[in-house]
Amino acid sequence: MQNETYNIKGMHCASCASIIEKTLKKVEGVEKIEVNSGTEKAKISFDSSKTSPEALSLKIEPLGYSFVIKSPSSGSASEMGMSEDEHRAHLGINQSKKEKLLEIKSMHNKLFSLIPIVMVSVFVMGWDILAQFGLIVEMSYFWSEFFHHLLPILATYTLFVVGQPYLLGLYRFFRYGKANMDTLIGLGTTVAMLYSFIISAFEESLKSFINVNQSYYDVVIVVIAFITLGKYLEARAKVKTGDAIEKLLNLQAKTALVVRGGKEIEIPIEQVLHGDLIIVKPGSNIPVDGILVEGSSYIDESMISGEPMPVSKKVGDTVITGTINTTGSFTFKATKIGSETMLAHIIKMVEEAQSSRAPIQTLADKISSIFVPIVLILSFIALGSWLLIGTGYLGFSQALSYGLVSFVGILVIACPCALGLATPTAIIVGVGKGAQEGILIKDASTLEKLGKVNVIVVDKTGTLTLGRPELISFQNEDFVPILASLENKSEHPIASAVMNYVKEKKVKIKDVSNFEIIKGKGLKGMIDGVEYFAGNSKLIADLGLKFNKEEIEEQTKEGKTPIILATKNEVLSVFMVADKIKEDGKEAVKNLHKIGIKVIMLTGDDKNTGEYIGKLLGIDEVVAEVMPEDKLNKIKALQKEGYVVGMAGDGVNDAPALAQADVGIAMATGTDVAIESAGITLLHGDISKLVKAIRLSKLTMRGIKQNLFWAFIYNIVGIPLAGGLFYPIFGWMLSPVFAGFAMAFSSVSVVSNSLRLKIKKI
Repeated sequence: MQNETYNIKGMHCASCASIIEKTLKKVEGVEKIEVNSGTEKAKISFDSSKTSPEALSLKIEPLGYSFVIKSPSSGSASEMGMSEDEHRAHLGINQSKKEKLLEIKSMHNKLFSLIPIVMVSVFVMGWDILAQFGLIVEMSYFWSEFFHHLLPILATYTLFVVGQPYLLGLYRFFRYGKANMDTLIGLGTTVAMLYSFIISAFEESLKSFINVNQSYYDVVIVVIAFITLGKYLEARAKVKTGDAIEKLLNLQAKTALVVRGGKEIEIPIEQVLHGDLIIVKPGSNIPVDGILVEGSSYIDESMISGEPMPVSKKVGDTVITGTINTTGSFTFKATKIGSETMLAHIIKMVEEAQSSRAPIQTLADKISSIFVPIVLILSFIALGSWLLIGTGYLGFSQALSYGLVSFVGILVIACPCALGLATPTAIIVGVGKGAQEGILIKDASTLEKLGKVNVIVVDKTGTLTLGRPELISFQNEDFVPILASLENKSEHPIASAVMNYVKEKKVKIKDVSNFEIIKGKGLKGMIDGVEYFAGNSKLIADLGLKFNKEEIEEQTKEGKTPIILATKNEVLSVFMVADKIKEDGKEAVKNLHKIGIKVIMLTGDDKNTGEYIGKLLGIDEVVAEVMPEDKLNKIKALQKEGYVVGMAGDGVNDAPALAQADVGIAMATGTDVAIESAGITLLHGDISKLVKAIRLSKLTMRGIKQNLFWAFIYNIVGIPLAGGLFYPIFGWMLSPVFAGFAMAFSSVSVVSNSLRLKIKKI
């Protein structure tokens, strides 16, 4: 089964998404399809032996839609290292954006051509209204006749040139029985145009039956103008929702300065190979992921992590594609290229999340799927009601006039666009803002669930602590070379803490003979003819040496691990190794409490260490000495109690718990399996971003609910008003002109409300 995502041309509303889904679901070989009207993309699972993207595109082309299918030369999805246009095209971003910008330009040109036409129409309309109220004299016969013949010409241009998409929508409705927003506008304006043309052409014959002075050419002109303006503003706003991915794409360097054959040469990014030595000068973007092998610098990682302060990098540290070298030159070895890089992973993850569908969207999708047929029925009911009931009270001519106004008004105002855009536009902006803050969100469902979390379960090592032991204290620096020489022979994690300190301080290592590991206790070896021992208190007790046991136990309770260096005769020095608590850990727990979230720490460490760190950070509950299956069972137990659980971790042992939790949160400094199991990834393992992620979820969901509320209100109030339901009570009628304005404003307001999230502080 093949899973692909395609951009779709020709989409305008949620009804379009529903039409495409229903059409392609019937195709043999298609297992699942999800169309997003906000991103104008389709995620499809299909059997490539039974169908193909080209065949699927042909199925929807008669309905006015088509897939944007990448050419073979564009490479695999999310591949990096090619020309700017190619790079964006294969990700399905630049290609769709280019077409969208061309579409926007075309709409702009059409709108520009409509300005004088609308001015003429509004002038005539305004003069007639003011004359009816006796505010000005009636228009002279000459000018009245002039505009009487000019308006049909202007309306014809407006409908058949600018309004061509709506006529095509109407044609496809009659040809294939598929109706969308364009169908509604096309039907309303065509009926208004036909009615106006008939009374203009047969004025003498009809004037005894109906009011031939009441034509609707101005309605055709102004409605199409407002609808086109609305679509133009909506399209411009929707392009802005994709700014996050655009910014990420712009981080990719186009070339790299590599060392080959002893020479520095500049090559296109796609020619970089694994293991290449790459030189990065001040102010340059890092072209691929790698490990620094020579030099040092401060690197600006803000565009990926969201953190403003440059990060110090030295030999052995990892550098990431797209970040900027701010100071000195350095050389690094390429370890990840193309689609393997962190930037490629981020872009792919953000794009997939923006294209996904949140559970809250289900209701809107169900309504949108039946919305257009219901509106068509309501418009005919309104017309019929005016003719059947209104004729008796108002006379046929007036009833027909009001009936046509209601018919066109309902078709124009009842647009499913706002309803369809309510959720996806907010998701696109929310996911993009998260990426800019260093918060990667896997899908819309995760973003929605995160705001409902009321318990956060955190792992200790790598989540609340740095995840790498460090040598933090010792009694006598003179003995550091002795300990380092012994630990240099060991592969224990504690040994790495000592050796990292030694490398940083450039301590000389001595020769060791007769080296031996004493299982569970420590190690020993001969240095300069003296036998040294390094290990825990059990080893020193076995040697029969005296040491301050109480002091060591106190420090052990604080999460420190002692290394005691001794000879057979005396204790020389006590070294302390500890996994430091992350600087922002305490503040993160405090902020989680502020938003009403309980924090539980699960750790495989001993009880003393776990409780000390838990107390230090203000954690509500500490469960220590747990195995991976214990973490899983604890989360299941919390879920049975009715909690919505978020799990934050970074190791392989956290993967089952991350998958079980309602929302799994992985530290990007952790293992790939943990990141794959999680719905949220926090770049650089920054636990403080967890609070931001939850706030982002709540803000996004609030925006979605506001959008849905206003989308429903527009239609709940607008349709009865346009249909004339309030006329018998209050004498209110809604002109199709104002209906067009309201419809255009509804879509623009929904997208604009979603864009507000960009400037919200999280």
